[in-house]
Amino acid sequence: MILEDTETSGEAVPAGSAILRAMRILEAIAGSDGPLQLAEICREVDLPKPTVYRILATLEHAGLVGREPGSKRYGCAERLNALAGQTLLRSPNRAARRAVLEELVEQVGETCNLTIPNNNAVLYLDRVETSWPLRISLGPGSRVPLYASASGKLFLSAMPKRSRERFLRVTPLIPHTANTLVDPVMLSRELDTIRSDGYSTDNEEYLTGICCLAVPVREADGRLVAALAVHAPASRMRVDQAKEFLPLLRQAADAVAQTVDW
Repeated sequence: MILEDTETSGEAVPAGSAILRAMRILEAIAGSDGPLQLAEICREVDLPKPTVYRILATLEHAGLVGREPGSKRYGCAERLNALAGQTLLRSPNRAARRAVLEELVEQVGETCNLTIPNNNAVLYLDRVETSWPLRISLGPGSRVPLYASASGKLFLSAMPKRSRERFLRVTPLIPHTANTLVDPVMLSRELDTIRSDGYSTDNEEYLTGICCLAVPVREADGRLVAALAVHAPASRMRVDQAKEFLPLLRQAADAVAQTVDW
């Protein structure tokens, strides 16, 4: 099979080239719900084990994939996560998703943002500020901890149980405020509740005096790809008050999912 490269010189690119094989492996790893073993990657890309192992070694050396400590499972490494984040930050579809955020801010009267998981953190893709003078600055490209943010806990709740337990076991849970959940058992229970409820809250867990509520943005197949959130000073919006915005946030999340090509 020959893949045509119509964007450049018009020369054909062999489907079996090392570059395209590496891309298939990266797609398999990035598209998985959790880290994959070598045999699982081989089945996914339909390539022999020696070939996949050799390509993985190169990708690992390049910092694009990495093996979990103490296991032989491969996942996305920091360099690949950073590349994905920068690609989305500069997406030509940014105007469409920003228009949704702007309308949502008009409706709720508070700052709203769109985020994606990025390694062990949450990456802000876009953010529209409210006109209130009291607000915080977390623009596109900012990162906050998964375990101490509404969006991050939403992403953690969607993880396969094994991956989530591993995260809680190896990740230092640093208390950013007096409300940060640093007990793995308590945090795990909250993640179960979030998975059941379909939304997540941050009750002054990352920044003192700031409350937040996040809802999932899902692809057509139901996969969680991003989170849409509203946050404000606790003096203006408590967690219970934020829940009143759930219908508007979910409507906006559906609009983002329909207009943005992930």
